[in-house]
Amino acid sequence: MEQNLKTMKKILFSFLLILAGCSFHVQEDRPWTAFYNEDSTLIGFKDPKGRTRIEPRYSSFTTARKFEQIMAVMEEDNPEQEPYYLTKSGKIVGNGNVYIFDNTPDCESEGFIRFRDKKTDKVGMYDGQGEIVIPAEYDDLTNVRNGLVVALKGAGKKHWSGDKDSGCDHFSWEGGRESLLNTDHQIIIDSFKYDANLDFFSLKISAVPDQEADRDNFPGLDGRYYSFLNYSREFQRWFNSAILSSLSEEKLIEGSCGEIYFWQEPDGWTSEANRIFIEKNYEQIKNTLMELTREKADYFLSIDGLNPFIYKAAEFEKYFDNCGKAKEWQYPVMSLVINRRIQSEFYQDQFDFLRTEKGYKLISVTLQKGYLH
Repeated sequence: MEQNLKTMKKILFSFLLILAGCSFHVQEDRPWTAFYNEDSTLIGFKDPKGRTRIEPRYSSFTTARKFEQIMAVMEEDNPEQEPYYLTKSGKIVGNGNVYIFDNTPDCESEGFIRFRDKKTDKVGMYDGQGEIVIPAEYDDLTNVRNGLVVALKGAGKKHWSGDKDSGCDHFSWEGGRESLLNTDHQIIIDSFKYDANLDFFSLKISAVPDQEADRDNFPGLDGRYYSFLNYSREFQRWFNSAILSSLSEEKLIEGSCGEIYFWQEPDGWTSEANRIFIEKNYEQIKNTLMELTREKADYFLSIDGLNPFIYKAAEFEKYFDNCGKAKEWQYPVMSLVINRRIQSEFYQDQFDFLRTEKGYKLISVTLQKGYLH
């Protein structure tokens, strides 16, 4: 009997150890959150239980607000240390080879992050463990989108100032060849023109081109066709059928986010419940949208992401990456801009629609002529 009890205690103890290990593993898989030191000059990270995992030591160069697997950092008190990538296990890679665009370091995307080799000026990609999965042999790469990456090779820089030594680092790429890769560095589509309107999360693979009107098809190297939804065509079809064809207050409310944002003096950007806002401003909104039914309607459609300085509520957190940048490749904002000329004055009215899991939703209205109540 006593021997049996000892055996049961050993089994129970082993079981608790296994549970503790599993719990710790789950804990490690959850992102750590950034926090500042007392004078808000240095950044550290805490785990979901509030335990400090990294003492504040990094400068504001570190844009990550959530640390999942890998991030770009720069040590404030070590001026000789160049920016580098840090993995959650503490591994340091890419010393001085951080990918920077518009003075901002790259942010992890689906467990991967780009780097730029400072010797060759070519771009590659690390996985979350700091291992190179795409070698630095490309002029540029997009971040990872549904496991896919658009790669550019053989292009040249066209500096906007006309002089690469002018100090202005703004440029665009000219020429070259674009390909669609996966994160195993396999070429899926050899000739692939990047288009911000493509929804990479809508990928379909078929033996023949997909006939859906809102899809763009591309022949793959494996003989199959890869198709993606086109955001602009998808939005225009939805807008015409769901909103414009039989415009009403209820249709507009149904096609709106719970809160609609608008500019109001002297408060600036503010929001109001969709039903209240639309009922108060419906006549103005209707008159503006009906301009689109005219034969020579003057309007254009643009695609962008949510503005982080306006949409700060917790409900919008999923529309931004760990560094606070809008994920416009997954949750675009389609801006419908209507040009209007009243007598001798020119106006632009704008309606912003956010693509959500429940479809497009009106999120912001800007009317230049007339007061929004």
